[in-house]
Amino acid sequence: METILLSELAVRGNCKVFKVTGDRSIKKRLLEMGFVKGTEIYVEKVAPLGDPMELVLKGYHLSLRRDEAKDVHVSI
Repeated sequence: METILLSELAVRGNCKVFKVTGDRSIKKRLLEMGFVKGTEIYVEKVAPLGDPMELVLKGYHLSLRRDEAKDVHVSI
């Protein structure tokens, strides 16, 4: 199984959360948003300058900054 950072995933890409890292406050926020192991993510679009990323997670549309997406490791 190959893992990469969510921030590296291409637009229109599917993946699953493998693990969340980062400092305590960011990790807690991401986990509360639903970024738990095994959750499927779909990258809907990325802003022209690469920030933010528009994601679909558990049926919800979310915006995530690239620096936050670097704390989410995903399997593809």
